[in-house]
Amino acid sequence: MKLRRSMMFVPGNNPGMIRDAAIYGADCLMFDLEDSVAITEKDAARYLVYNALTTIDYSPAEIVVRINDLESGLGIQDLEAIVRARPDVIRLPKTATAKDVTDCEKEIERIEKEAGIPVGSTGMMAAIESAEGVLNAPQIALASKRLIGIALGAEDYVTDLKTTRSDGTELAFARGMIVNAARMAGIDALDTVYSDVNNEEGFLHEVNIIKKMGFSGKSVINPRQIEPLHRTFRPSQKDIDKALAIMDAIKEANAKGSGVASLKGKMIDKPVVARARYLLELAGIEVDA
Repeated sequence: MKLRRSMMFVPGNNPGMIRDAAIYGADCLMFDLEDSVAITEKDAARYLVYNALTTIDYSPAEIVVRINDLESGLGIQDLEAIVRARPDVIRLPKTATAKDVTDCEKEIERIEKEAGIPVGSTGMMAAIESAEGVLNAPQIALASKRLIGIALGAEDYVTDLKTTRSDGTELAFARGMIVNAARMAGIDALDTVYSDVNNEEGFLHEVNIIKKMGFSGKSVINPRQIEPLHRTFRPSQKDIDKALAIMDAIKEANAKGSGVASLKGKMIDKPVVARARYLLELAGIEVDA
């Protein structure tokens, strides 16, 4: 499993942040060519990000690049350069329909073939930022095998709803749709950014909500948000101990050739094992059962 607890935005026109992005410990680095870059700097940002991806080792972080909307024409130019730089994932903004995903996928596949890159090796993520996109979330999540996740973009979404960001009430329906669509498709769900970087209490309140809902992680705009985000997603020691006990019980049952495992008199079924394995992966503990 690839952990995607944190996806840190890195403005594509900021050489200093691009250079130092790996030092903060984010699970994913998202180099942004869209909203954080002025129209007059699009070409320079694309060149900067391309050169960074081909010269700097950001491991172990997953490398994501948010391109511009394909309809703008800039998105095609972004793909022509960035796919050749071999990022892990292309993030498509303002995804409203499954066709948006398949249109982008066709362009990625064309470029992979032209560049001699194995077809299918470039992943995709769809950012949902409108009422239409939220209602189409299940179709979007199933639109391509390249999709590793879908994400909520709240600012455009609440504007579409003719409201503003508040305590999260305005995002409840969208979050529910997106996380259920993602889990139905077997992919990750990423929550939107929390823009008040000086309000850690508000940030953690939102993180706890999306963790309980089942999100894989959250986008962040400041390195200071990474550590508290990871800390919140880390299972408690009590949960870790229970998960280890479950995996030990499975090992013991397998060693005996038994198809049934139990712990403290309770049968351990597949969902229990899956949850235990996921908790241990979140805690960074390797299991081989």
